[in-house]
Amino acid sequence: MTTTTTTTGTTGHPRAAAARVIVGSGRLSYPDSLPITERRDELVAAIRDHQVVIVAGETGSGKSTQLPKLCLEAGRGVDGMIGHTQPRRVAARTIAERVAEELGSKLGDDVGYTVRFTDQVGDATLVKVMTDGILLAEIQRDRMLRRYDTLIIDEAHERSLNIDFLLGFFRQLLPRRPELKLIITSATIDPGRFAAHFNDAPVIEVSGRTYPVETRYRPLGADEDDGGRSEVAGILEAVDELCAQPGRGDVLVFLAGERDIRETAEALRRHHPKGVEVLPLFARLSAAEQDRVFRSGGRRRVVLATNIAETSLTVPGIRFVVDPGRARISRYSYRSKIQRLQIEAISRASADQRQGRCGRERDGICIRLYEEADFNARPAYTDPEILRTNLASVILQMESLGLGHIEDFPFLDPPDPRFIRDGYRLLRELGAADEHGQITGIGRRIARLPVDPRLGRILLAAAESDCLKEVLAIVAMLSIQDPRERPLEHAAAADQRHARWQVEGSDFLSIYKLWLDYLEQRHHLSVNKQRRWCKEHFLSFMRMREWYDVHQQLLQQLAQMDLRPGRRTASADEVHQALLSGFLGQIGRRDEDGVYRGPRDSTFIVGRGSVMNSAKAPWVMAASLVQTSRVFARTVAQVQPDWIEAAAAHLVRRSRSRWTRS
Repeated sequence: MTTTTTTTGTTGHPRAAAARVIVGSGRLSYPDSLPITERRDELVAAIRDHQVVIVAGETGSGKSTQLPKLCLEAGRGVDGMIGHTQPRRVAARTIAERVAEELGSKLGDDVGYTVRFTDQVGDATLVKVMTDGILLAEIQRDRMLRRYDTLIIDEAHERSLNIDFLLGFFRQLLPRRPELKLIITSATIDPGRFAAHFNDAPVIEVSGRTYPVETRYRPLGADEDDGGRSEVAGILEAVDELCAQPGRGDVLVFLAGERDIRETAEALRRHHPKGVEVLPLFARLSAAEQDRVFRSGGRRRVVLATNIAETSLTVPGIRFVVDPGRARISRYSYRSKIQRLQIEAISRASADQRQGRCGRERDGICIRLYEEADFNARPAYTDPEILRTNLASVILQMESLGLGHIEDFPFLDPPDPRFIRDGYRLLRELGAADEHGQITGIGRRIARLPVDPRLGRILLAAAESDCLKEVLAIVAMLSIQDPRERPLEHAAAADQRHARWQVEGSDFLSIYKLWLDYLEQRHHLSVNKQRRWCKEHFLSFMRMREWYDVHQQLLQQLAQMDLRPGRRTASADEVHQALLSGFLGQIGRRDEDGVYRGPRDSTFIVGRGSVMNSAKAPWVMAASLVQTSRVFARTVAQVQPDWIEAAAAHLVRRSRSRWTRS
C-alpha cells in the first residue's frame, strides 16, 4: 500500500508543466513500509520553510529515494533542477533508476543521472542524480549553480573530501542565493555538527530499522599461527550459521577490497552451502553484473561487498550481515610524504551502519568477527578524508574557483596546518606555487586539468618537450585503477599474458605498449570481441574502456588550452624526463643493501610486479610510494641523476667555496 498526494504547482516556469503532471496526477506516492513516509508532512513543510534542512536516518529509511519526490511535492524542481549527489557512481545510477521507476517515467526524462562519461539528463529533467565530483566540476563553470533550485547532498556522514568541500562552498553560496534550498542527509552520525555548520538548521530524524537485529560476536581469536581462524574461515562458519536459520533471507558480507571478495567467493563456492548463490559487489563491476545483486531470485544469496554497500546502496532481501570489522583506509603522512593504504579496524559508527543493513524485512542477525570489547574500544567515527590526505589538489581547486585561501575556507573540520604547509610544499615542488605560497601561471594551468596536480604538471612538461602523445596515454592510466588483473587462482597465467607488454627499464613504457595494443584491438574488433580479448589477457574491460574515456577527456581539455599531441614518436628519455617533473618527490638512489633512499630520508623497495624489481638501477623514480607491510614503489623506471638536477633546478640550493694552498 502507498500514500498518495495531489498537490499542484503554481508557477509558470517551463518546468512547471512537467512538475504539475507528476504532482497533480497522483504519481507522487510513498511506500508505507519506509520510515521516512511517516515524516512526510513534516519534511515537506521544513523544505518549504527553511533554506537548509538536515535529514538524519539510519540505513534503509528511504532518504535517498524519497527525498527527491518530497522536494517535488514541496514545489521544488521548477525554477531549476533538483540536484541529488551520491559519493559513488553505482549509487547514482541505481537511485536514479529507482526514483524514475517510482514516478512511472523513463530514465533520462523526469529523472536522469550524470556520472563520469555518462550523461542521461534531458532539457526538461526535474531530478538529476550525480556524483559529488560532477557537482564540484559544475561549480567551475557556474559559480552560482543557477541550474538548480534545490540540492540534496546525500551520505554527508561519509565526509569525503568532495563532501567537505561542497559543505564549505554552500556556507558561502547560500546567502547569495536565498532561493536555493539545501538538504543534507546523514546516517544518525552526529547530525548536530551539520546543523551547527548551517546556523542551527532544523534536524529531522527518521528511523531506518523496522525490526530488531541480534548482534552475535564470533571473534576469530589469535593469529592463525597461534591457532586462530583465518578471516575466510570465520566467514564460512558465519555463513553456515546464518543459512541454518529458519525462513528466507540473504546474507551480506563486508570485505576490505576486491581481492578479498574474489578469494572469499572462491572459498564459498568450493564450500558450497546448499542452495546458495554467491554474488560479488564492488564499484568496477559492469552495470549488468551489479544489477544481479538488486534482483532477488529463488535461492538464498550471499552478497560479498566492499564499503559501497555500507551506506550508498541498499541491497534488497538482506536479513543477515557478516562484519569482519575491517576496511582499507587511505592515510597520508605529511612527514614521509607517503600515502598509506592499510587495512584498519572500522569505527563504531561504520560498524553500526553495516549492522543496519539487515532487519529491514524481518528480524535480522549481524555476526561480528571480533570481540564486543574490541567494538567498544574503537573510535566513534572515521576521520574525515580532509584530515588524512594531501591538500595540494584542494589548494589548486580553490584557486581555480576563486574561493580564497584554504586557511580561511569554512570547512566543517579545518585541516591540520601541517597538512596545509605540506600541500604548499608539493605545489612549490611542481612549480605551481612560489616560495611565498602564491599560485604561479603553471599552477593555474594545472588547476584546469581534472587530474592530480603531479599528473597535470607532467602533461604540461610533455607538451613542452613534444612527447604528449606517449605521456597522455600513461597519465590517463595512472589516474584510474590499473586494468591489469591478477587473480590468485590464475596468477601465473596472468603474469605470462602481461609479459608481452613489458619494456625493460620502465613500467611507464610498458603501460604505453599496452595502450598501443589496446587501440589496435579497439579499432579492429567488435565490442564483444574486445571483451573476449580483455578476458583472455587478464584485463578489465570496464577499466580499459575507462582508460580510453579519460584519455579522450584529457585530450579535449588540453585542446582547449591549445595543447595537442604531435605526430612524431618521442624517445624513452624524453618521456621519462617529462614524467620526472611530477615525481621529483618519489625518486631514490640504490644503496648497497638494494634499498632505495629518497628525499627526506625516505626508503623504499620496488614492488614485486614491476619490471624494475630484479634490476639494480642506481637511480629510479616511481609514480607512487605506498606503505602496506613496508614502503613499496609502484610503476617504476630508471632515471639519470643529471635529469633530476635539471628538473629540480628551482629547488636546489647551491653553495661554493674557494680555497688556496698556503
